[in-house]
Amino acid sequence: MPGSVSDVLVKIVILFLVAMGVLAMFGRLRFPGQKRLSEAKCPKCGRYRIGKGPCSCERGKLK
Repeated sequence: MPGSVSDVLVKIVILFLVAMGVLAMFGRLRFPGQKRLSEAKCPKCGRYRIGKGPCSCERGKLK
């Protein structure tokens, strides 16, 4: 027989595991601008600050 069912299943499982390993390696990459995005967050509430002014949590409650 050219290939039994168990051989095909083993190949599919191995290819799946290799693909998951490649995806895991790409997931660990640090994308450009990641540090800049983390610095744009407010240290108190964690929201993104837009512009150069203070965060709304530092100014008081929103009106």
